[in-house]
Amino acid sequence: MSTLSTHVLDLVSGKPAAGMAISLWAGQDCLFRGVTNADGRCPELGQQAGDMKAGAYRLEFSVAAYFRSRDVALSDPPFLDVVPIAFGMAQVARGEKGGHYHVPLLVSPYGFSTYRGS
Repeated sequence: MSTLSTHVLDLVSGKPAAGMAISLWAGQDCLFRGVTNADGRCPELGQQAGDMKAGAYRLEFSVAAYFRSRDVALSDPPFLDVVPIAFGMAQVARGEKGGHYHVPLLVSPYGFSTYRGS
């Protein structure tokens, strides 16, 4: 079993993206919905998702709604509305502890970057 966390940074302001809605999916099943805190993190994600099995997952970040709430001018429709990050959690070998998956998002209205953090 593995754990999951995320951190969102707003590249327009250069600050954590506080108040961004996120959701966690496994296929068509929504496992979690929440909002980032003042530090751009969502501790409830790790608490509610808990230990996660190996498999395919998707985090969805509501970036257009976030930037609109900050009075950032967006095109209509926005270039980026919801940013989905599809990722996999590998099977943990018998007897080993699960890994931690940290999925940070650096985002602006016209681009984003992610990686497996620590």
